[in-house]
Amino acid sequence: MVMSRTSLLFLPLLLLHLLVLPCESGPELDPYKTLGLSPKASQAEIKRVYKRLAKEWHPDKNKDPGAEDMFIKISKSYEVLSNEDKRANYDRYGQLDDTQPFGHRRDNFYFDETFFNFPFNARNQRDFNENKHALHFTQYVQQVVPDSHRRPYLIKITSDWCFNCLHIEPVWKEVVQEMEALGVGIGVVDVGNERRLANHLGAHRTPSILGLVSGRVSFFHYSVAKEHLLQFVEDLLPQRLVERVNDKNHLQFLGSWHELNKPHVLLFDQTPTVPLLFKLTAFSHRDHLQFGYVDQGLSETSELQRKFNINTYAPTMLVLKESTDKPADIIQAKELKKPIVDEFMSNNRFLNVPRLVNQKLFDELCPIKQFHRRRKFCVLLITDEEHTSAHQTFVSFASANSKEVLRFTYVYQRLQQPLCEVLMLNSAISPPQVLILERRGAGKVLFVPVSQWNGSEQDKVHLKEALQRLQRDPSILSHESTLPELNNEFASVFVLRWFYASCDYLSDVIEDILHNNWREMMPLLSLIFSALFILFGTVVVQAFSDSSEDKHIKIKPKETPTTNATSSRAPKKNFVEVTELTDITYISNLVRLRPGHLNIVLVLSDASKNILLSKFAKEVHSFSGSETLHFSFLNIDKHMQWMRAVLDQAQDPIPLDLEEEGPDQRPDQRPDHRPDYSGIVMALNGHKKYLCLFKPVYTGEESR
Repeated sequence: MVMSRTSLLFLPLLLLHLLVLPCESGPELDPYKTLGLSPKASQAEIKRVYKRLAKEWHPDKNKDPGAEDMFIKISKSYEVLSNEDKRANYDRYGQLDDTQPFGHRRDNFYFDETFFNFPFNARNQRDFNENKHALHFTQYVQQVVPDSHRRPYLIKITSDWCFNCLHIEPVWKEVVQEMEALGVGIGVVDVGNERRLANHLGAHRTPSILGLVSGRVSFFHYSVAKEHLLQFVEDLLPQRLVERVNDKNHLQFLGSWHELNKPHVLLFDQTPTVPLLFKLTAFSHRDHLQFGYVDQGLSETSELQRKFNINTYAPTMLVLKESTDKPADIIQAKELKKPIVDEFMSNNRFLNVPRLVNQKLFDELCPIKQFHRRRKFCVLLITDEEHTSAHQTFVSFASANSKEVLRFTYVYQRLQQPLCEVLMLNSAISPPQVLILERRGAGKVLFVPVSQWNGSEQDKVHLKEALQRLQRDPSILSHESTLPELNNEFASVFVLRWFYASCDYLSDVIEDILHNNWREMMPLLSLIFSALFILFGTVVVQAFSDSSEDKHIKIKPKETPTTNATSSRAPKKNFVEVTELTDITYISNLVRLRPGHLNIVLVLSDASKNILLSKFAKEVHSFSGSETLHFSFLNIDKHMQWMRAVLDQAQDPIPLDLEEEGPDQRPDQRPDHRPDYSGIVMALNGHKKYLCLFKPVYTGEESR
């Protein structure tokens, strides 16, 4: 019988299906039994048991041969029980959503890999939003990296011929939809089209999933499940974004507005963990706002809930500014959406009267005029007192007279002295003082002093009249000047942020090492080992170089039994044993001296040797402890030619009185007409080749 061509094509598939049937007919996974829970277990209990078992059976920590399969079963069981729909389906019908056997670990991921799960025409199914999220190198460098400083990014590395990429596609699609709603950036890198970007990210396998926050790349190492990816995004964020607030610490938290110069945001909710949306919001607005979370389910927050009259049926978000008792703004909804939350934060980024603490804040509060209809005026209070009645009165006045074109600010004169010197025309008037200013381009500013400010009713009337005149005629800003850049009062806070960021980076490095992600760690490890090699090589070379330079030739002179004075050991006698400078000791005692070392040389003759050398040795004894000073003597009767050559090459000629026999005798009156250099002391630097000369002074009290 002749079989058709189509039948021949499906025959191998049928045989494979018969072979795998025994595998599929095995026992069904029982998620309750795997986790050791009862069907009535709560979600909190399920999550707690899962974390404990996942940590216990993780393949990187548990070396049991069956640890990998057990970890997969634990992850699958938690995926079913943590989802209410999947759990209800299992409780009713005793079946899982996916009854295919579990796969094995591939490229740091865990997949359900079976041949018959492979979808036909898979390319079209994978491209659900690939074009929308596709990244190229220039876009990543110019847009994504700067944007990662205000929101994290989740990036997938894939390719057209990656079979394992197909298995994570449903989970990836579900996570992307949820993450985008929370404000997380999404990116997809196709290795076939963007090999340069993949290498730049350090992704050497497909599929790979990585996170990007503040320009720092972190790799995802666990099974591709929705819960794991959500936790991964949460772990990307800094740990100190949101502070837990209760009845005991709320006054300290809210009272720090003056020190931090920021409004404070409180979220009241009934979940024991801080919602991811609130953490992402705190990361995005961390430069302008301080965030706290109140768990309404705790008894130690009941007093705080009564203080602000919080309803428990929906999450409530408060913004508190200068007043710690009365919220400046409030929002409440059963389900907070990101656009609503972002708008709420943008409308409350500043205090009613913020302090000018750096140039960036000054540019935001008092922008430079661009168009006539967009002009902004700043009412500036210059003061030196902190939180006084005058300042409180100024805050109250600003709240009552706030307008879109006006911004009320204040500054401390002692912290911003250059700015205040320019604006305070009459230095005799001491602060507090109120001015109105408008910024122009190139640092120019138009301003007018209003009056001193003590918070009296008269001060309020003067300021209100000045603002009314300004609205009618902006030309009242009659003074013009150029402002200096403001001092950064929060420079120390930057150091703390750098320290915390370094700690977070080190924790990521340790995690990568523990997960044996060696290929991604190779650039960093190469840099560390290269630095250690260079440091070690430099130390070794320097050690050998120092030891060779220290091996000076030690010669005992015939005249006096002396030793080399280059030793750093302090002498036991009350005088220094001075070495004679000869043609033998010339190289070691002078030419090869280290940089910064000097050889102090006494010039003498055979006639003056006994008198001058003993006195010289005693005089320099107090300097013998220095390692940079070495002491020698030069016999002029033996080395007159060298002495003349040194003095001839000196920059300044030797004074004539050094060549005289005495104060009244000239050199040409001596029988041999030879100059007598006895008593001269020279400080010689063999490395730089220079000398300092000290000439003797004849007093007439002693004979030659």
